[in-house]
Amino acid sequence: MKKIILASFVFLFGILSYAQSVTGTWKTIDDKTKKEKSYVKLYETKSGKIQGDVSKILTKGKEDAKCTDCKGDKKDKPIQGMTIIWGMEKSGDEWINGRILDPNSGKEYSCKMKLKDKDTLEVRGFMGVSLLGRTQTWYRVE
Repeated sequence: MKKIILASFVFLFGILSYAQSVTGTWKTIDDKTKKEKSYVKLYETKSGKIQGDVSKILTKGKEDAKCTDCKGDKKDKPIQGMTIIWGMEKSGDEWINGRILDPNSGKEYSCKMKLKDKDTLEVRGFMGVSLLGRTQTWYRVE
């Protein structure tokens, strides 16, 4: 009986841990057109931080777009496959202290994320303080 209770507890804990995870593939929506823009795959790095790469561009005609306004090693590189989120650390029910890149403008911002529910993620990019920024809602694909 103790083994069954222990196994049930471990199983339930595993489900709850997964439900609170931001890892997976997320669909982004264009702020202006409200159309699907891209898929971003969020994953945990070896250091335990969350990182995100553009896994697919959904905007017709922009599948081969390059980050022409980016700086450094990302300059003129393909957006598809590019790391656009890095350094995110879990803090309570949020992920904080990360950075996000807007590949359309080449600008980098501070970033924080919070799950609204298991399939909806609020991603906020900001400069300095969180009040000076914007929030996007991303939707889980897988």
